[in-house]
Amino acid sequence: MKGYFWGIGSVILTTLAQLCLKAGVTILPEFKLNHQWMDVNWLLENLPAFGLIFIGLIGYVLSMVCWLFALKFLALSKAYPLISLSYVLVYLFAVTLPWFNESATLIKFVGVVFILLGIWIISRPEVTRK
Repeated sequence: MKGYFWGIGSVILTTLAQLCLKAGVTILPEFKLNHQWMDVNWLLENLPAFGLIFIGLIGYVLSMVCWLFALKFLALSKAYPLISLSYVLVYLFAVTLPWFNESATLIKFVGVVFILLGIWIISRPEVTRK
């Protein structure tokens, strides 16, 4: 049970990290890898975007800590499918939150159903035969 707690924590943090990174780079104006990064005014003007990106990166670090604990307590065959829930959650948030402006389509929905079906199949208790 402890492993599932850490696994779900990793899923939630990964989902939040992905959403923060997407929101941050979306509001960041077009940039190039040049002197622009040395312009303090440009950096300050875009502080909210960099803040979201930073929060996303911190979310990934915390997610990895949770993931390490999940791996300590869960079999890899149980833990790894669990992390796929983050794909489902990111999709659901992306199509429901208006600022992401993502479209929900039948093919995407079918993909989510396949992910959930795969998680269900792998997470079922193993039947031992005598």
